[in-house]
Amino acid sequence: MLPAPTTRLRFRAMTSSDLPDIATLELGGSRGPAGWIDWNQDNYERHGFGLWVIETRDGGFVGDCGLTVQEVAGERFVEVGWHVRSSLQRQGYATEAAQAVRTAAAAAGVEHLIAIIRPDNIASQRVATKIGLALEREVHKGGGPALVFGADLHPEPRLEPAQSV
Repeated sequence: MLPAPTTRLRFRAMTSSDLPDIATLELGGSRGPAGWIDWNQDNYERHGFGLWVIETRDGGFVGDCGLTVQEVAGERFVEVGWHVRSSLQRQGYATEAAQAVRTAAAAAGVEHLIAIIRPDNIASQRVATKIGLALEREVHKGGGPALVFGADLHPEPRLEPAQSV
């Protein structure tokens, strides 16, 4: 379920050879870069999706973006997430990648998509709203406060061929 390439970006599965690039991202959490790669490879196997490496069309590493399964207040949701190398932030890459991931999620039948964002991460909140997610609630997750942005995804209706009379 790899998202389609965008105007500037392409997606691919994360591999162990991505370790030096993944180590440049501000991932948070306790997995570390190698654990991050292992977790995503496990997600590909278990769910058919995870966070994918995002690259420029000429192969330059930008970051990661994709889907994970997250628990919020006892319920499981599909979350869109992204990380962009700090030197490439504020150039629209996160929004472009997240929009492609949202489109792929809708096409795959995901009914409700969320993004879990720390209250001080204003840039990611902007990305979430640009791709059509709205603030749904505040929760305590991962040791601190978090904002849950979300939207119901409705796949495009399929047009039935016209019947001749």
